[in-house]
Amino acid sequence: MSNTMLRKHGRSFCLLTGLLGGLLLAVLWPNTPLHAVATDRSESFLMATGYLDDQVEGVYLLDCLTGELRGAAISKQNGRFHAFFGGNVATDLGVDQSKNPHYMMVTGLADIVHSGGRNVAPSRGIIYIAEVTSGKVGAYGILWSPTAHQTGAPYNTTFRLLNTFSMRGNGKN
Repeated sequence: MSNTMLRKHGRSFCLLTGLLGGLLLAVLWPNTPLHAVATDRSESFLMATGYLDDQVEGVYLLDCLTGELRGAAISKQNGRFHAFFGGNVATDLGVDQSKNPHYMMVTGLADIVHSGGRNVAPSRGIIYIAEVTSGKVGAYGILWSPTAHQTGAPYNTTFRLLNTFSMRGNGKN
């Protein structure tokens, strides 16, 4: 009888110890937020999401037929698009649209230092666009206004081409 009780209490003790150990580990483990982005494409459009700051995400669309890059962010005040971004990748990268360009687009994170106005700063998100036919790659940023986002005020700006490189050769354009 005592062996049966020992086994029964031994299992309970192990289960309880494991649960307490797991809870203690969860409390002490550093909190690392996950950042996920999404991308999709159709025959002539690319779409991606990426962060503008720690709490705001933007959506970016590239028209592969024209090279037009557009983006937007939703206001937390009313759930409507209020911030809009625009630019032309074909012009920036010197892509000849008559040569049937093929684009790729992804987003990433960067903390770029900004010296300037208090109301705008570089967004945390970077949009990387490659044109495969020419081998040119561009990194785009946005001057983001957290103040406009907090108030839901309309905000329009252009994408800023930060830098380019060539995916072929020595990497320089």
